[in-house]
Amino acid sequence: MTAETTGTGRRRPLVLRNRAFGAVWLGQVLTQAAVRMFQVGVSWWLVAYAVSGGRGLASGLFMAVSTLPAVALAPVVARAIARCAHRSVLRTAAAGAGTAAAALAVWAGTAGLPLAAAYAATLALSTCQAFFDPCLTTSVPELVDDEDIEAATGFELSTQSLASLGGALLGALIVDRAGIAGLAVGCTAAYATAALLVGTARFRPLAADGEAGEEAGGQRTLRSILSGLPYVRKILVCFTAANLFTTAVFVVIPLYTKSVLHNGGSTVALLEASLGTGTLIGSFTGVRVPGRPTVVGASCLGLMAAALALPGLVASQLAFAGGLVVAGWCVGVIGVRFVALFQRLVPAADKPGFFAVMQAVLGATFPVASLLFGLLGDALSARTLCLVQAAGILPVACMLALLGDPAPAASDEPAESTEDTAPALAGTGGGGR
Repeated sequence: MTAETTGTGRRRPLVLRNRAFGAVWLGQVLTQAAVRMFQVGVSWWLVAYAVSGGRGLASGLFMAVSTLPAVALAPVVARAIARCAHRSVLRTAAAGAGTAAAALAVWAGTAGLPLAAAYAATLALSTCQAFFDPCLTTSVPELVDDEDIEAATGFELSTQSLASLGGALLGALIVDRAGIAGLAVGCTAAYATAALLVGTARFRPLAADGEAGEEAGGQRTLRSILSGLPYVRKILVCFTAANLFTTAVFVVIPLYTKSVLHNGGSTVALLEASLGTGTLIGSFTGVRVPGRPTVVGASCLGLMAAALALPGLVASQLAFAGGLVVAGWCVGVIGVRFVALFQRLVPAADKPGFFAVMQAVLGATFPVASLLFGLLGDALSARTLCLVQAAGILPVACMLALLGDPAPAASDEPAESTEDTAPALAGTGGGGR
């Protein structure tokens, strides 16, 4: 028995045999759980306690503000990740978010909290997360061996589903019982622990050729990076369009709970946890789903449309929860397959900029979707919003299905030939948000 295997000869999970990656991964779980807990909790606070009229707009605007930093700061994030030590970026982001959450906890605990303070707090937390997530994705080769990249990607992408599961379970419940002050205290503890975990991890330097490539490619703009990756660019366009409808679920859940189910924070927690559970399962099983990434992605989008339409056709908590489990599974599978694809196709020198711009491109529709569905939520029923989501996803599934495979001579290929990379891509996973 070695450090790599158990007594039965099986390899131990990556997070156990690679302590550095395990610490950083757990730090990401905590940071994303904290920001998700805050978003769910404050969104429910707005709908159930703070706002009497225009609940859809208030909730939609809050979610829009939460997603602005990832879009607006993409160039700044890319430069910081390319020029600064990755451990320092991760640790500073977690510590900064913890400081902001602690300040909010003191404010909420000593005085009445104005709406503007809640919006400012989510802006600060989301800004820190905008640095943390792409930096961790870029840091994967510094933490694991090449043969473990797919496994590391699966663990990293499962973070989002773990965050949704844990954060959603706690966010609305904490607000019902301890208010915004209790919510902020929980977030502070999570961020502080994450900063300590990242500080204990060792990041190994990349190979000399990779460093040279990064230095040579460091001057490339975000636009030039995408222009050299036409196949990847088309995929990002498809998922950006899909996100306009899929991410609206975070606005729909509290509205559906309040207006259709007439329930409280425990139901919000159940529904959010259903989505997170499905995504978690999809993140770990996506690598086993057969087929080319574009075919798998298109099929999952079609299934997601049907799942999101179900609560629009059947006004039932069970139907909504079941549909969210299926939709979450689709998100997890798509994420695992496509982020691993991008890890293979994007040159190492461009990865810091690419993952920052990927987050920005995919996130660009979040504010629009939040505001749009928030406004629609004040004019249409929550059940109708579910049907609108489903109808919007179907054309995107068709677009993705028509993309096919990258051309053999495409500039998307880094160094390997198509013959070398195609089999690996067909059987491995990675994903996007």
